[in-house]
Amino acid sequence: MTSTVHELRPRPGGETEKITINLGHVDLGHIDLLVQDGFYANRTDFIRTAIRNQVERHAEATRQSVARKGLDLGMRHFSRADLEAAQAAGQRLDIRVLGLATIARDVSPELARATIASIAILGALQASPEVKAALADRMA
Repeated sequence: MTSTVHELRPRPGGETEKITINLGHVDLGHIDLLVQDGFYANRTDFIRTAIRNQVERHAEATRQSVARKGLDLGMRHFSRADLEAAQAAGQRLDIRVLGLATIARDVSPELARATIASIAILGALQASPEVKAALADRMA
């Protein structure tokens, strides 16, 4: 089975995952003031910058944790051919990804259950709703 791991880099207009956060009024006011004074283009720009700064601040601890936990870092795609090859070899996959894991749209829930023993994603999983439902009891 071929390994398709790519390091993710922030890119404008790229695919993103929407999150919702709650902020206090004073924190939000500080962000708005910095946006108003031209330090950031908008609230999202401020929040993304703050997150990137914190991720960079803890980069070494993250690298150690990724290695210790055996995570694939970046983007990992599983095609139907990948899973069929694992099935033919009698292998069951333990998928561990920090970033984005994708399971091809043509993967059936039956093939996913037959080949994926466990799945732990820190980030996002893109798969059909049927495959996600079939793997729900295997997600950490």
